[in-house]
Amino acid sequence: MTDLPFTQYQVFHLKANTLREQISAYYQETQNSSVTIQLLLAMKIRNQLGEKDFELFLKDLVRHLFSKATVNRALRRYFYFFSEYFEETEWEMMTARCFPPEHSHTDLMEVIQADTTVTGTDSDLSESS
Repeated sequence: MTDLPFTQYQVFHLKANTLREQISAYYQETQNSSVTIQLLLAMKIRNQLGEKDFELFLKDLVRHLFSKATVNRALRRYFYFFSEYFEETEWEMMTARCFPPEHSHTDLMEVIQADTTVTGTDSDLSESS
């Protein structure tokens, strides 16, 4: 994690209420979804380490980031870590938002190279165009 507003010690030792206020304030001030989602992932790690105060930490902020913030590389990278923050139907919508389906194309849309076996030289072709 680079350019974080907190030290590693603060991230893993401050109380849940303090971090809740500071992370929310940081996001409100900077609107930096990349750093915010990294901080929220660190809070999930604290929860996994046994600190129950961090269960579904800042749920509203997580939901806001994935539903309203501009989708960026960090949101896509950490997307699957936050599945429990959404109901099944919401999760499908968030998946479609973060990972839109590839555009389908047909044979008519493919670019086909011109056949180079046409009689004539390159200069004849350039003069005709």
